[in-house]
Amino acid sequence: MKPPKKEFEIIKTLKNLDTPAKIQDFINKLAINFEENGIETCMSPISVLKTGKAHCIEAAFLAAAAIWLNKIGSGKPFVVDMRGTSDDWDHVIAVFQSGKGKNARWGAISKSNHAVLRYREPIYRDVRELVMSYFHEYTDEKGMGKKTLREFSDAVDISIFGEDWIISADNLWHIHDYIDKVRHFKILSSEEEKNLRKADDIEIKIGEITEYKNLK
Repeated sequence: MKPPKKEFEIIKTLKNLDTPAKIQDFINKLAINFEENGIETCMSPISVLKTGKAHCIEAAFLAAAAIWLNKIGSGKPFVVDMRGTSDDWDHVIAVFQSGKGKNARWGAISKSNHAVLRYREPIYRDVRELVMSYFHEYTDEKGMGKKTLREFSDAVDISIFGEDWIISADNLWHIHDYIDKVRHFKILSSEEEKNLRKADDIEIKIGEITEYKNLK
């Protein structure tokens, strides 16, 4: 028996994304979901494909589904939540492994409207080392040069939610909330946080470069 049409179409699309580079290239082509109507979303992969847009966690779910379907690396649909300060955004990435055993290395697929919080090659020994590669570029949107990354989760295997989330017509708030509630690890001591140097003017300018303009 053939799968339902909508399921067949998304499986075909995801099957074509059989390397991390292809997945990243695909989500780069998606427009940024600015949630134009003021209604927050946490769309499933099939809803992302229908609308042609995504913000970070929505793209992370799609990337994780492609990693899972194509058995890339460990084959697990892992995502990691990075938390900023209370006045900055969190950022969610899909992570994957290359190699096995002691030689396994972590990389990341990431959707961002800015120039810096993007793809990471699988060269990092563990999730913390991978997350720290984002630290210096993770700055506030107010242009003050404040480095705002403070915590990260371990890699969360979202296959624990089964498979229906991939083609769900509903928002995936239950997965969002689970990721938000899992244990997070602090990056800085209070002393280290107090002594942080602000980004340079040129770094701030680079961080302000965006791919898509919010027209609302």
